[in-house]
Amino acid sequence: MKRLLVVLITVLAAASAITAVALAGRGPDRIELPDGFRPEGIAAGKGSSVYVGSIPTGRVLEIDTKTGTSQEAVPAREGHAAIGLKYDKRGNRLFVSGGPTGKAFVYDASDGDELAAFQLTAAGQPTFINDVVLTPETAYFTDSRQPVIYAVKRDLSGVTPIALTGFPMTAGQNNLNGIEAAHKGRVLLAVQSSEGVLWRIDPATGSHAPVDLHGAELTDGDGLLLIGERTLLVVQNRANKIAVVKLDRGYGSGRVVRTITHPDFDVPTTVARKRGSLFLPNARFTTPPMPDTDYWVTRVGKR
Repeated sequence: MKRLLVVLITVLAAASAITAVALAGRGPDRIELPDGFRPEGIAAGKGSSVYVGSIPTGRVLEIDTKTGTSQEAVPAREGHAAIGLKYDKRGNRLFVSGGPTGKAFVYDASDGDELAAFQLTAAGQPTFINDVVLTPETAYFTDSRQPVIYAVKRDLSGVTPIALTGFPMTAGQNNLNGIEAAHKGRVLLAVQSSEGVLWRIDPATGSHAPVDLHGAELTDGDGLLLIGERTLLVVQNRANKIAVVKLDRGYGSGRVVRTITHPDFDVPTTVARKRGSLFLPNARFTTPPMPDTDYWVTRVGKR
């Protein structure tokens, strides 16, 4: 009996060790952020890393999704903010939306140096530079308070506003928010948070039309992620879910084919994909932000 007990304990210990190795290999399902960090944007980086920005400070952390450990990529700076962000692997840079500053920031991802700061919105005008997407030559930024998309050259040589003439703005609300690029950058897709509408935009002319979602509404739509050519993920922040939209070839219509939820969600805002998993920072907009408020990134999907 004693020998049997020893064998059983040995088998259970071995199973526990195997489970621990598996968990270590896939990485944590919940990645803790510093207290009071107030995250919003996330971007896939090199290797197993993702970048997460802090709304009020402009600080950006680089997180290893295998271990959950992080290091500072961009330090906090006075007069800066970090809302949406994208990693440029070609130049090892970060393009960051500056929210209420009306600016777009570009940082060296290796040392956090500020390479450029573009004033997108004229001083005194309502603004909230919300998200950014990279195409081969251009970084496109949305402004939630203006009917315009800003095109910043990836060589940092300048910026061009693209007027969205006739765009139906909702006063005092977040309008265009998350943005993605399709068809090799010839089509932009952006969600209007206030109305739950997905828009197809021509970056060459600014012409725009709502994508026909056959009655579905993307209420509180925030970050977007295009997987392949026609599968669009739309984070619906306060609804605590992700809508999976299957688009047609011309991007003029699509259908919400399913939704993704997670018990760990607390107002997720944006989404990045790494090694088959999705990573979403929880902005917790319904929780009063305090210096000791906890924030985290949730992993969803296969490991």
